[in-house]
Amino acid sequence: MSARRSASASGAELLLDEIREQPAAWRRLLEREEEIAELGGRLAAADPVLVRIAAHGTSDHAAAYAMYALRLLCGWTAMRDSMSLPLSYGAAAAAPGELAIGLSQSGETPDVVAWLEAARAAGATAVAVTNADEGSSLARAADGVVSLSAGPERSIAATKTYTCTLAALALLGAHAAGGERGTALAASLRETADLAESALPALEAAVLPVADVLAGTERLYSIARGLELATAAEVALKLTEVAYLCAKALTATSMAHGPVAALDRAFPVWAVAADDDTLAGVREAVRRARDAGAPVIATGPAAAALEGAAFTLPTPAAPDPLLSPLLSVLPGQLFARALALAKGIDPGAPRHLRKVTLAA
Repeated sequence: MSARRSASASGAELLLDEIREQPAAWRRLLEREEEIAELGGRLAAADPVLVRIAAHGTSDHAAAYAMYALRLLCGWTAMRDSMSLPLSYGAAAAAPGELAIGLSQSGETPDVVAWLEAARAAGATAVAVTNADEGSSLARAADGVVSLSAGPERSIAATKTYTCTLAALALLGAHAAGGERGTALAASLRETADLAESALPALEAAVLPVADVLAGTERLYSIARGLELATAAEVALKLTEVAYLCAKALTATSMAHGPVAALDRAFPVWAVAADDDTLAGVREAVRRARDAGAPVIATGPAAAALEGAAFTLPTPAAPDPLLSPLLSVLPGQLFARALALAKGIDPGAPRHLRKVTLAA
């Protein structure tokens, strides 16, 4: 272990412990499946004409995932809503017949709470998804609450609350879809937890040499398409807040519309490859990145399909494709920690940050 890597061991171990805890956290969430199923049934009966979701930071990436998951599971049109429109400009927060979902790990993010209160007052059904208890401000603003059961998250960088939020939203949507979908997805989540537990030790070791090679990196693009776009965004945020990179998430297709011009051998691309119809677009983006001289880090269940990558960090295929983002984010979480250590940064205590998000 290098001197730089050991210097930040205390904060690094705190973050690593919480990354490792994720499979157990998903299993704890499953202990609340009956509550989630009951809420899903109520939402299905309401049959919302539109789903609005509001969040910040990591939770906003979970909202991006929910746009896909709720559409694929329930056929609901979901959108990441603007909190500024109702709170700063006086626009209507929502309308009767709509569903408003507020995401906040702490349950105390002021503008998410205010937005959910406004949406509920406007006639929308309000749901809170939070790691806090039911006495939190967000829970009090809601008609229904999904408690993540992730346990205390002591590291500033959110890891287990992020993946628990993905799992909770998928379970909620699956139970709202009706039939056996909820039961089947719960079984798949149990299997996904087992897969993650098995994969983590090898991934922990695999990211270390990548971090050592890229320790001088200052910029990075994180790309994906579809469901995995949330993963790309979350990896970019983790690299920014933990390792102080200027990391930007892009759709694989949008990288070709201008951003590719910035690439060179000192500007890596983190590519998340899903084993679905989005793969072709990611492969083409990776080809463009290679042509520009950028080193590519290939991740995700279809990482092996990204030819010419400088590094490959594959993840297992999830038993249900909707759960793939729970696994594909793991290399990014671990790499952010490893890169911080390679740079001599304490990844457990990023500068200028505190846990509860306050209104801007």
